[in-house]
Amino acid sequence: MTERRHIPPVAGAAPPDEGRVATVRQPASSAGGWGALRSTLAHAAQESGIVHGTRALLRANQASGFDCPGCAWPEPEHRSRFEFCENGAKAIVSEATKERADRRFFEQHDISALRAMSDRALQRAGRLTEPLIRRRGARFFSPVGWEDAFEIAGASLRSLPDPNRAAFYTSGRTSNEAAFLYQLYVRCFGTNNLPDCSNLCHESSGLGLSETIGVGKGTVTLEDFDHAELILVIGQNPGTNHPRMLSTLQRAVRRGATIVSINPLREAGTEGFRHPQEVRGMLGLTTSLSTMHVPVRINGDVALLHGVMKAMLELDDDAGQTRIAWPFVRARTQGVDGFVAHLRALEWGALTANAGVPEETLRALAERCLTSKATIACWAMGLTQHENGVANVQSVVNLLLLGGHFGRPGAGACPVRGHSNVQGDRTMGIWEQPPEAFLDALEERFQHPMPRAHGYDVVATIAAMERGGVDAFVAMGGNFLSASPDTHRTARALARCRLVATVSTKLNRGHLVDAETSIIFPCLARTEVDVQASGPQFVTVENSMGVVHASRGTFSPAATSLRSEVAIVCGLARTTLGSTAVDWDAMEADYRVIRAAIADVVPGFAHMERRVARDG
Repeated sequence: MTERRHIPPVAGAAPPDEGRVATVRQPASSAGGWGALRSTLAHAAQESGIVHGTRALLRANQASGFDCPGCAWPEPEHRSRFEFCENGAKAIVSEATKERADRRFFEQHDISALRAMSDRALQRAGRLTEPLIRRRGARFFSPVGWEDAFEIAGASLRSLPDPNRAAFYTSGRTSNEAAFLYQLYVRCFGTNNLPDCSNLCHESSGLGLSETIGVGKGTVTLEDFDHAELILVIGQNPGTNHPRMLSTLQRAVRRGATIVSINPLREAGTEGFRHPQEVRGMLGLTTSLSTMHVPVRINGDVALLHGVMKAMLELDDDAGQTRIAWPFVRARTQGVDGFVAHLRALEWGALTANAGVPEETLRALAERCLTSKATIACWAMGLTQHENGVANVQSVVNLLLLGGHFGRPGAGACPVRGHSNVQGDRTMGIWEQPPEAFLDALEERFQHPMPRAHGYDVVATIAAMERGGVDAFVAMGGNFLSASPDTHRTARALARCRLVATVSTKLNRGHLVDAETSIIFPCLARTEVDVQASGPQFVTVENSMGVVHASRGTFSPAATSLRSEVAIVCGLARTTLGSTAVDWDAMEADYRVIRAAIADVVPGFAHMERRVARDG
């Protein structure tokens, strides 16, 4: 019997969703087609208007345009004029909305009215236009000048008895340039408290990959999908979360590749695809994608993967040990004998019970894995957001290692990231556990001591705020409150802070907590022109496959008073830190100065300016 507990309302938490009735209907059997097009056009008409919205969409993911804020799936070498998906279209036209959450809006909506609004209604209030401040107990947000806002936030941070009593969150949509400056500012302030959204999504991918193959990123490029024989899609729903991936999978299937979906539910996006840019797709003709669906029990992934590997060993025994890549395994891996002994000792009954899949299904999948000479394993948060997410990722890697699927075309590990630059943020140093070599390089480049003690991740930050160990919380984008695992608990923790300062394009639930002082810094969107003292600027982002490329906004800012993320970081740094060896003014005026510093500090980014100037 399930007990329903009453949870008292928390200032800033979402209002109850009462009176809504759940409906049950037959699930869709494919993604794309007219449905995707209708949804895209409806959002464009509703948010920004068909003409303006269409202009924005046509600049998305183009070499001379802006990077779509929707997801981190890479662009193909030969791009179409319609290099966006339904999800990306929603994000783009949302940024390009005609609505404004301006001074008049905040004069008409007090904090009680804002808290009564749904999350969607807060977003649809429109773009923020000027800095805002609210003191605890005040009914309204009030406009505040930029320099005054910087000084209030800076003074609050300077008054802390210890830099570690502040935490600095980052969203995965932040550009490389802003992320690099942000972590530099935070470390010059004296802390490694840099929780970020990857703590909530792909942290286990980075750790699992680092501990097995030595690097916390995927090992495939988009071109590898044109050479793969077998593609495993594990704990991922591309049709909902990464729709542009569907055209890649469609191309692979038409070429002859096999797709296996491993997921508790059948997902429309892995069952079939109606390409909205093809006549046959718009006529309702579907390309079947997955040949096999394996309905793993929720969090039964380790058992399933171990069962597949155990079956591979047994099938390989029957074939005279010729199909597992033993020469590669013996030459390139460690601990194989102990791992093989562990697999052989596992009991089929326990494996199938924990996996929720019969033995014959596991053996059928093992046969496909043994037959394939080029296998890609893709996964997303269905695999990573578990207490044992690292073990899930390590099991995927071990499966690939048995087949020798590293260092060859069409094979490898492919964690599919969500936010458009979540991987780039980590590359730029947004991490509460920075490597010593990275800190050494920062110190040498900027002649400023860097903190060495590891800082707080997201969960540790919430716990520290709860116990009164963090007094100031600064967020570079994102929606920390709604993204965190326990909204009510997080709202209570944020309300204990003396300062909550956020850099945002739109309102969200996190702005409404009852902190002692709340400040909102409104920033330019990815789609907008960014002009600084040296002229128009561009930024860079890193996609799921480690490719860094430029992003240039093309539309006029939603308000002339908006500032870029880079400019906001520099403003905060000047008021918080005072005089330092870092030339914040030069970096704000010309982003080439930032990229030169990145090239000096971040491994693999030598000659960044010259390399990123190349198309694609």
